[in-house]
Amino acid sequence: MPTVDDLDHRETFLRAVAASAGALAFDAFRTRKPGDFTLKGHQDFLTEADGAVESHVRAEITEAFPDDGILGEEGGGKLSERLWVIDPIDGTANFARGIPHFCVSIAYRERGETLLGAIFNPASGELYFARKGHGATKNGAPIAVAATAAIGTASVEIGWSTRVEAGEYLAAQERVLGRGANIRRGASGALAIAWVAEGRTDGYAEYYMNAWDCLAGLLMVREAGGVTGTYPASESELLTGGVIFAAAPGIAAEFSAAMRIAIAPDIEKGEAA
Repeated sequence: MPTVDDLDHRETFLRAVAASAGALAFDAFRTRKPGDFTLKGHQDFLTEADGAVESHVRAEITEAFPDDGILGEEGGGKLSERLWVIDPIDGTANFARGIPHFCVSIAYRERGETLLGAIFNPASGELYFARKGHGATKNGAPIAVAATAAIGTASVEIGWSTRVEAGEYLAAQERVLGRGANIRRGASGALAIAWVAEGRTDGYAEYYMNAWDCLAGLLMVREAGGVTGTYPASESELLTGGVIFAAAPGIAAEFSAAMRIAIAPDIEKGEAA
């Protein structure tokens, strides 16, 4: 584990770089032109801002911590003992279409553990932050997962990826709806997980998600008293993506069963500080 002083330094840095990256993204959002985007793949949007924001974050990290590794959605990277994982704009489809529901998501991992996470929606001014063992906050105020006791009164979100057959998602939605839950979709996986940590929603699941989309949020959920899945089961899985699950404890078992996604062992769940 890093020293307290070292992690304090990295926390201060992360808060600052998330804010500056968010400001850069929001300026691009306000000045964007309709249709000013390209497609990396089917329903996979890319804007000029994605590259600019990631380049900014990479430059700041390299200057502050030149020996640390970086893994980003746009620029790639490789695994390292000390690793920053960046999604410059999560919710790019929203961003590209002028919908103010997107965020910058950055996580810091060391020796296989996510220690810090920041998710910032500059359009709403909401900064979600977590430090392992210190709880989770929104704009400095502590947050906690919902106290919802049964899936029949829950509101959950289910993400979607072209890497998984549509029929698998439709079957999962049918099972979740059959248990009485409400399903929503906001098109930003990182914000969706942060909303679970805050208690705005009760659960989030997706059959394929990349590390940069989820690591910060999964730490927040655990620190806010929630339950997560087994991702990442190994460091190599950071490069391949995987199955993601996050939920309030009261619905975790039912939601997990409906989605057919495993919950992490008790030792990995974490509790609010």
